[in-house]
Amino acid sequence: MVGAQLRDTAQELAAVLWREHTVYRERSGGMVIRGEHVRRWISLAPAGGRDEILVRAGRILDGGTTAPARSEAVVPLSAGTGVLAATCRRLLADAAADAARPAPGREAEGRPGGSRKSRRPRKSARRNGRGRHTGFGSWVILVCVAGVIALFAYSSAMHG
Repeated sequence: MVGAQLRDTAQELAAVLWREHTVYRERSGGMVIRGEHVRRWISLAPAGGRDEILVRAGRILDGGTTAPARSEAVVPLSAGTGVLAATCRRLLADAAADAARPAPGREAEGRPGGSRKSRRPRKSARRNGRGRHTGFGSWVILVCVAGVIALFAYSSAMHG
C-alpha cells in the first residue's frame, strides 16, 4: 500500500514542481523525480514512521549522473502535495545554494589548487598506517619474496 501511495504522491508532486520530469522507482523501493532541465533530483522514500516519508534533494551532474543528496527532511505523507512541494522547493534551493558556493579555502588563496588544509586529510591517512603499501596483502607478498630469495640462497650454497 505504501508503495502505490508513494508512487501516486511522486507523480502529483512532479507535476506541481516541474513541467518536464521523469519519475521512476529506486531499487530500495523509493521514488525519484528527475528534472533534467533544472539539473536537480528529488527522492521520496518511506521513513521510520508509518505515515512519514524521507525527502532528499540533489543535483544532476554532467553526463546525467546524480550527486549525493545535499539536504533531506522527513514529512508526513498525509500533509498533502502543497506542504510536500514547499518542502521540496526549500531542499532544492539548499542544493542550489550549496552548488553555487566555492570550495572552502579556494577564494582565500585565489589559486586553483586550493589551500593546504584541503590536502591534510591525505597526509593524516598515511600517518595513521593506512598508506598505499602497508596493507596485509603487501606484507604477505613481501614475506613470499623474502622466502624465495632465502630458498635461492640456500640452494646456491648447497649446490655450489
